Amino acid sequence: MASYERDVMGQKSAVRPTTAWERAERARATGGAPTLDFETRTPYDAYVHADVLHTLQQPMSDDAGEMSFLMTTQVMELYFKLIAFELRHAQKLLRADEVWAALAPLRRTALHLEGLNASWRGLRWMTPADFNRFRDQLGEASGLQSAMYRHVEFLLGLKNPALLRPFKRQEKAHRDLLRTFESPSVWDDAIALLARHGHDIPRELLNRDVAAEHEPHPAVEEAWTEVYRDEGPGNHLRLLGEALTEVAELFGDWRYRHLATVRRAMGAKPGSGGSNGLAWLERSMARVVFPELWSARTHM
Repeated sequence: MASYERDVMGQKSAVRPTTAWERAERARATGGAPTLDFETRTPYDAYVHADVLHTLQQPMSDDAGEMSFLMTTQVMELYFKLIAFELRHAQKLLRADEVWAALAPLRRTALHLEGLNASWRGLRWMTPADFNRFRDQLGEASGLQSAMYRHVEFLLGLKNPALLRPFKRQEKAHRDLLRTFESPSVWDDAIALLARHGHDIPRELLNRDVAAEHEPHPAVEEAWTEVYRDEGPGNHLRLLGEALTEVAELFGDWRYRHLATVRRAMGAKPGSGGSNGLAWLERSMARVVFPELWSARTHM
């Protein structure tokens, strides 16, 4: 049996589901005091795996500031996974024409992006001198190499085949990323939804190669302009547009805060992963998420 399967089975056996009646009875029997004795590990650890999480911080230097840098990076990785999960959930609902239901995971995505963006505050203490004390120990490690962040970008429609290359020798990571890269983005699904709801979207756009980055199209812009003309409470497509706008805006905030943090901590020095640092990030920011949602506002 694989170790993952053993872990899952162990988790399920240690975390026993309870009912509201059982919880009320336990509180009555203990007089409201918490349960403090368990036969094995605490159910909290069995569910959260906190004992595993807290073994994953392995700084490369003795500098105390590196722990902040490392843990903040790990927190961001967890947020990337959560955001990717929510976006995929939204996609399933959009493909099923469940527009109202899709709003919930998109709104959660926006809230998770707020949490992700707040993570940068934990690094505002870091000056170039602070970073330099441990930077050399990182070698060529760079956020550019985050596979989960690439999943988020691909799901949002930002597709660059060159960014698959760092993972070509990590079989599973590369396979999973390639699957996301070659699948429709959230924006592709939103455009297909507009077409199914009667908007005039050209067939060649609906049948395009989704592994290529979406190019803004006037028909999509016009469709969103029409959607926003109807301000009635039953216009779920308009609500979808606003939910997608919130996601795009907060993702833009993430990219800006990344740029600002790099500028604060290292100025215009070359990046650890071989890029030219600030200039690379500035070019990345120029790629707009859900572009026609923004350009349509000029015509509303």
